This record gives sequence, C-alpha cells and structure tokens, in this order.
Amino acid sequence: MKQVPALAEYKVLERLLDEGSPDLRCQHLCDVHLGDQCLPIQAYCIGNPDPAVPAVGFFGGVHGLERIGAELVTAFLASLVSRLRWDSSLHHMLDSLRVVFIPLVNPGGLALGTRANPRGVDLMRNAPVDAGAAAPPLLGGQRISPKLPWYRGAADAPMEVESQALVDFVEREMLCHAHSISVDCHSGFGLADRIWFPFAHTAKPIEHLAEMHALCQILDQTHAQHRYVFEPQSRQYLTHGDLWDHLYRQASARGNCMLLPLTLEMGSWIWVKKNPRQLFSRRGIFNPLIEHRQQRVLRRHMAWLDFVMRAAAGMQRWLPSQAQRAWHEERALNRWYRHGVLAA
Repeated sequence: MKQVPALAEYKVLERLLDEGSPDLRCQHLCDVHLGDQCLPIQAYCIGNPDPAVPAVGFFGGVHGLERIGAELVTAFLASLVSRLRWDSSLHHMLDSLRVVFIPLVNPGGLALGTRANPRGVDLMRNAPVDAGAAAPPLLGGQRISPKLPWYRGAADAPMEVESQALVDFVEREMLCHAHSISVDCHSGFGLADRIWFPFAHTAKPIEHLAEMHALCQILDQTHAQHRYVFEPQSRQYLTHGDLWDHLYRQASARGNCMLLPLTLEMGSWIWVKKNPRQLFSRRGIFNPLIEHRQQRVLRRHMAWLDFVMRAAAGMQRWLPSQAQRAWHEERALNRWYRHGVLAA
C-alpha cells in the first residue's frame, strides 16, 4: 500500500478537546488500520446526557473524498468550543440538550482521498437495507466488486467497522433520548444545496412525515432567504444500504424515541462553475479549492447547523400536536410525494 499522509484533522480535534475540557468529552469508538497507521474513530459529546432532554448529532467524513463535510462539522464544533468561554446562552442551552459529533467517520478514506473506506466499501451503501429493483444500477449500490464505485460489501458480510461504529454510537447515545435530530454532511455534484431526509430505499413516506414537515416549515419561516432544497432523498434516486434509513428504522422499532435524520448535500457544481479548473482535480469535483470560497461555504452552512441545534433544543415548541399532525401530513404529501405514484 502506498504511503499516505497523517491526517491533520486529528491535531485540530485534539486541540479542541483540550480547549473544551471539562465540558467536551471524547469517546474512542474503534480503530481503522491503514498501512502502519492506526486511525481512530472518535466521538465528541457535550451537554446534558439525561435521556429526558433532546439530542442532536453532527457527522462528517463518511465519504473520504468529500472532505468539506468533515471540515464543516469540525468548524462547527470549534465554534461551540470557542463560545464556551463567554456565551452564557450556550451554557443555558446545553443544560437542556445533548450535542454529539463524529467529524471523521471514514478516516481511512480521508487519508486516501477516496469515497469508499480502505476496503473499497461505500459506507452509505453498507447498511442492511435493500431498495429492490427500483434502485439505479451501480449508483444505487452494487456487490460486483470493490474496484467499482458504490460497492456495498459482500452480501453475507457484517457492516464495515466504520459503519458499525456509527450505528452503535447513535443507538447508544442518541436513541436513548425521546427526540433527536442528526445531520450528516456531504458534498454532491449538483447545482443546489439539498437537505435530504429518509427514505433512500423507498419512495414511501416516513412515519414522522408530519414532524419533518414542521421542521421544514420553521426553517422556511426563520430563514426565509435560504436556498436549500428540502426533500426526501427518494425524489432524486433510490439506494441500497443507507445508514440513516437503517437507523431511522431502528429508532422507529423501539417505539419510544423519534429520530429525524437529515443529510446535507452541498452542491459542488456551484464551486466548479466559478472555477472550472476544478474539473481536472478529483478532489476539486467535490470540494472548494480556493481558500476564500471554502470560508464562504463554511460560513453559509454553519448557520444551518446552528439552526438545527436550536431546533433540537426547542423541539417541544414546534413539534406538531396530535391534532396538527394531519394538517402537516397533507401538506407534506402535496409538497413532496404527489408528483408521481408512490413506489415501493
């Protein structure tokens, strides 16, 4: 295996842990071995661990090539750590909220500059969820070979260590809370910034469609000028093995918790259009390469992450009552699903 550089992100996270102590705590989840390197997957936790309060989680680096996702999550964590010294309102919020981070879900992929992990498995096609024949060939997940993109892993194999670490952590640290929201940060080769929610494996609506519409509504009302396309992933394409579909179904099966999983897909064509030379760089297709543009991207999307954290803290104020659920469901169906026949 070729020599790969050490990840500078670890030094940044080590510094943030030191600056955020004792409020910020670190959990070691597992190790990924890459040549002679041992790359830890670590989670960072802050706020009230009481299951009675809501939880919110931020995740990045699931696809190693999409480095901007890990950088965004790390930048948001750094912002919170810096505010711990002076922001009394943040401390008040953290009394009633649990906040967790895994900035580097796929450190091996980040080190190699690949979408997949070092074993060639796409972690977002790796969960035990099947979409059926409606998923597009290859893109929806394939078991032909790890040398081709979107490889799911062998049919009889357990999940990859990175996938399992993420699933175990969310089940342990978030699904013990009655209400939680997650944001998984990616970049996608598109013209718009998108916020996706489950399902990815079917076009059928999720059980908590009313709650998801209520969240979208307060985003539209609070940030009226936002340019996010908020929609179920199934409106774009179906995939096998989506980790957040799997975790949403795990949460729903418990019956005593509600997880609202969101995926931020930053539209990388916006950056490429302004700097077409990025097309000739594998990294440039998915990440802003010019410093001032990267800073602009981080500023824009950190506002979205801050909104999600505040929405999680104030869930009881905007979650629809039983009497309001039918109203939200009807509008959600009209907005997202009645463009075509619901598919299995």
